[in-house]
Parts: sequence; C-alpha cells; structure tokens
Amino acid sequence: MNPYFKRSRIPSVIPTASMADIAFMLIIFFMLTTVFTATRGIEYGLPKNEPITDIQPRESIYIYIRSGGGLTIDGAPVRSLEELAGYIQGKMEETAGKKPVIIRTDPSAPYGRTVEILDLLKLLKVKNISIPTQTDLELWKDYFGE
Repeated sequence: MNPYFKRSRIPSVIPTASMADIAFMLIIFFMLTTVFTATRGIEYGLPKNEPITDIQPRESIYIYIRSGGGLTIDGAPVRSLEELAGYIQGKMEETAGKKPVIIRTDPSAPYGRTVEILDLLKLLKVKNISIPTQTDLELWKDYFGE
C-alpha cells in the first residue's frame, strides 16, 4: 500500500435530516390536492317559521310502517306499494292534492321500507308529508294508539 494514497472511507449513512421536511411537504400536498365528496342522502327541508296550521290527524292520510315492514293506511292493512299508491292518488284527487300525509314508523321497522314510502310519495308529487315527533304522538295518542 502506498502511503501517499490514503484511502478514505465514505460513511454508509443515509442523511435523514430533511426527511421530516419532505414528509410534511407530502402531507400538505395530499391535503391540498385531495377532493372531498359529500355523499348525498335523503333531501329534506326544515320547517319554515310560519304560523302553525291546525291539521287534525283525521283530515290526513295516516301511513304506519310496522316492525316487519308491513303497512297500514288509515288503519287498514295494505299488501303492496301499488295498492298504497292507488289509495293515496284517490285521496289526493278528492282534495286537489292538498291532503297531508303522516308517516309513522315503528322503531324496529326496516329503514329501507321508509325510504320506499318516501320515494313513492315523491313520485306521486305529495307536497305535505309529516313525520310525527314524540310530542305529536303523545298529543294524538288516541289516534296514533297502535
């Protein structure tokens, strides 16, 4: 070995001093370029601050969705959505489309059944749909008592 030529060893260490900076830059880049999509569910409108119209339950169409998905309309059992649609359409023609529809759902009823009913009412262009609150159920317990 020649003493004039010293062999210098290059350390085999990867410099990681700027690794944190690079990671933060990548995080910022992905946060700024990611597109967030909002999944749209059922559209509903909150009630406006209007004077309360006194609609009695007897003046409306009352749909009850039972725990197994069965339906009753104004106390009578309904077997199919077509039968339900015919009944609602007949009542709407009698009142020029101004008859309100009340939908009460058993807590253990399938959620999809409620969506089917809401879709049917939308298809029939029913404008006045109401889902009673617990307070409404207590006020009208004689009518809703099922």
